[in-house]
Amino acid sequence: MPNPADPSRFTVHLVGAGPGDPELLTLKAARVLQRATVALVDDLVNPGCLKHLAADCRIVSVGKRGGCASTPQVFIERLMVYEALRGERVVRLKGGDPLVFGRAGEEIAALRAAGLQVEIVPGITAGVAAAAAARTSLTHRHHAPGVAFITGHRQPDGSPLRWAALAQSGLTLAIYMGVAEASSIEAGLLQGGLPPETPAMLVQAVSCTEERLVATRLADLCKTIQTKEVGSPCVMLIGETMQEAVQLLHTPKNSSWSEDAVHAEEHVRQYVAA
Repeated sequence: MPNPADPSRFTVHLVGAGPGDPELLTLKAARVLQRATVALVDDLVNPGCLKHLAADCRIVSVGKRGGCASTPQVFIERLMVYEALRGERVVRLKGGDPLVFGRAGEEIAALRAAGLQVEIVPGITAGVAAAAAARTSLTHRHHAPGVAFITGHRQPDGSPLRWAALAQSGLTLAIYMGVAEASSIEAGLLQGGLPPETPAMLVQAVSCTEERLVATRLADLCKTIQTKEVGSPCVMLIGETMQEAVQLLHTPKNSSWSEDAVHAEEHVRQYVAA
């Protein structure tokens, strides 16, 4: 065991568990988990990810969910430092990616202040996984020059985000934790000039067995959330890049597999003939 008098010889890992599906965990994340002796685990981490931990690894649940009782951030930081200085191989396992709304900035600062080393293992963030679930691009070159990952929470002083500025950005908006602020989001984007018919895709419990996709448009955002009873965790994808995904979700499926096969064969013939 390293000498506790030299904290710089200890490394704490901040690991992204991905959006929910345990199969989306990276190989490096699995390897780091296997070596951990103490794991501080977020509430949104799929229990299937924990199978990579050693049998004798101590698991500490440090749940953090909007609108629910949460483990204080200061306690999490102090516990990571304390366990690392005792010589434990500490892993902080977070849903999604540690660097995207994962409070990683505060934890990195606390660990460095204690003289500890930090290594970050990225994970698939929910916004990207939501686009994958909708089978659409966040940055289609004909529709958006980029994507903005945005928290739906108000700023620390209680003021809403600058939705009007985001409406004029031309970016696809991937909004996390926005269900409770849906009315503010809808109003702000409309006031900023984003057209009412702008397509929006709501992806609830992305990549989990309870995953659910709900298509709507900006002007109907609040109404859709209420009537369809969309709850958290949910990612809102808003922008022209969602147009095709919204149309596909609203297109009735063929009545049988055999009809699919017939249409596919005819499509191939037309393509070859062209």
